[in-house]
Parts: sequence; structure tokens; C-alpha cells
Amino acid sequence: MTTTARPVRTALLALTTAAFVTVLTEALPAGVLPGMSAGLGVGESAAGQAVTVYALGTALTAIPLAAATARWPRKRLLLAGVAGFAVANTVTALSAAYPLTMVARFVAGVAAGVVWALLAGYARRLAPPESQGRAIAIVMAGIPLALSLGIPAGTFLGGLLGWRSAFGVMSAIAVVLLAWIAAAVPNQPGRTSGRVPVLRTLAVPGVVPVLAVTLVFVLAHTVLYTYVAAFLGHAGMGDAVDVVLLVFGVASMAGIWVVGARIDRALRTLTVLSTILVAVAATILATAASSPAPVYAAVALWGLGWGGVPTLLQTAAGNAGGDAADNAQAMLVTLWNAAMAAGGVLGGVLLDAAGPASFPWTLLGLLLPVLAVVLGARRSGFPKRS
Repeated sequence: MTTTARPVRTALLALTTAAFVTVLTEALPAGVLPGMSAGLGVGESAAGQAVTVYALGTALTAIPLAAATARWPRKRLLLAGVAGFAVANTVTALSAAYPLTMVARFVAGVAAGVVWALLAGYARRLAPPESQGRAIAIVMAGIPLALSLGIPAGTFLGGLLGWRSAFGVMSAIAVVLLAWIAAAVPNQPGRTSGRVPVLRTLAVPGVVPVLAVTLVFVLAHTVLYTYVAAFLGHAGMGDAVDVVLLVFGVASMAGIWVVGARIDRALRTLTVLSTILVAVAATILATAASSPAPVYAAVALWGLGWGGVPTLLQTAAGNAGGDAADNAQAMLVTLWNAAMAAGGVLGGVLLDAAGPASFPWTLLGLLLPVLAVVLGARRSGFPKRS
């Protein structure tokens, strides 16, 4: 199929919006937690499980759904996933019962598993071989956009009109996105040949190193990111959380731009540099967080290093997976969400046992095996030549 640059760009931006909706649906409860807690008549800790249940929905269903829908046309599956967001967010906005809300959040997590397992492969198919990494970078830009712009906007709207309005707007965005995908995103066929068993995908050279890096890198990042407010309070910057997160978001956008420009020629180098940048940031936060200037510098390096990581890992998984790329992407999605859940738990344990000062040291310690695996996977996984 021959397409011009403009239709391809329009289709990629629709996929970017799908990534934006996925991340914002996941994280929005954190921004409207007090209102959500009061509206459902439960404590804030119980309301906060809306994020946990969402992650569980993704982690438990991404792999089996990818296997079950391997032959489905990709556009139909993408539309089903986005429709799941529309329904789940509508139920969340209208529900007055805590159990029903948690069911809706689980359904939203299932929809996320479907969408995340599709996005990178869809982007690769829309672009010529020499631009596939850049196409994935465009789509993955939806992640920092949601974190740096979407969540603050949703939090503001929730405070102004109520938390239910914020979820209602999310439903409206999903409905508009359905029309956009239907009109602008070309269909792609599902798998026409025999299906590669999920467990056999682990035997494909390069897949295990990419999945291992995903698990540990996301775990390391989540430990600090989830409890960044506690760390900043420890550093005497508790009133600057919003500014710090804005710096992180802007730096993440810069990082994904750099990765998008070079990933098709330098995936291995960029992955090493990203790991080193986050490690340097962790070192600064661990040793020089006594004044705002080094904290802001460290957060900028952290965002710059982390911003392109989703793109790098999705691309590496697709490259390594080959004919089993869909399985590899589903495994990556599952491990990503499992690492996020584990990072929240580990961070809570560290907060109680060792205090906020332990977070950057933990981040640094976990990044050492990440760097070792990336450097060691020079033949497959993170090869010298893309």
C-alpha cells in the first residue's frame, strides 16, 4: 500500500492520541483522589486502588488477549480497545458505588493492554523500514504529553467542575478518537501464518534481554517517580512538586525528540546514554539534593534520559521479536505494568524502612544491572547495528 506522508502523519497522530488517552486514564485518579474518595464514600487509600486495579487489568490480560486476537484485523482491535476506554470512563464518571467503579477501572486496564500491545507494531507497519523507530517515537510522545500536560489539566478540571467531569471529558475524547481512527488510520491485517506460542517467544534471541531491561528499568524509575513528592519534601522542596514535574515533562519531550531523530541508526547507543543520564540524575539526587539548583538539574537529566525509554524498548522488542513481535510487545506491556505495581510497593517499603533519601540510591543500584544487560546484548536485543 502506497501512502503519502500527510496521511501517514495523521494516522500516527491518532495513535499518539491513543497513547495519551491510555496514560491519562491510568493516572487521572491520582490527580483527583480527594474528590474521588469523597464521592465514593471511601478513604483515599481505597480510592487510590483505582490505579492498582487498572494496572492489574493490563498485566493479567495483555498476553492472553494478544494471543486470542492475533488474527483479528488490527484496526478493529484498536477500535475495540478505545471503545473500552469510552465505556469504562463513562461508567467511572457516573458510578456512585465503589465496587462498580473498580470493575470499570479493571475494564479500562484490559483496554489498555489491548491498545499498548498494538501501538508500536501499528506504527512500524505505517512507516517505511528506515523510519520505523521514528514512527514509534511519534506515537510514544503521547506518554510525556499525558504526564506533563494531561494530568495537570485533568486535575485542574476536577477541582473546578468535580472529578466526575474529568472522567466525562476523557470519555468524550475517546469517542472523538474512535471517529478519528475510523477515518484516518488504515487497516492492517492480523497474523495470517501460524501463531508463535507465547512461551516460545522467550527463546527468540534478544527477547529476554529486552524484557529484563524493561522490568528493572521501569521498576527503578517507578520507585522514585511514585514517591517524588515525599522525596522533595525531604529535600525541603515540598511546595515545588508541580514545577519539578513540569521540568521532568518538558525534558522528557526533549528526550523523545532526540530518540525519534536517531533511533533508526543508533538504538543501542541511545539506550546506553538514556541509562547513564538517569544514573547521573540519581547520583546528583542522592548526594546533592540540599538546594533547589542541583535538584532541578537532576530532574532535567532524569526526564531527558527517561523520555525516550518507552520508544527504545518498544522498538527493541519489535526488532528482536521478528515474527513473534506481537507476543514480545504483549510481554513487554505485562512486565511494564507489573514493574509499576512492584515499584509502588517497593517504594512504600523503603519509605517506611529507610526514608525518602533511599529512593535515588535504589534507582542507581537498579540501573547498574540494566546497563550491564544492554552492554552485553550486543548481538541481539540491543545490537550494534539497527
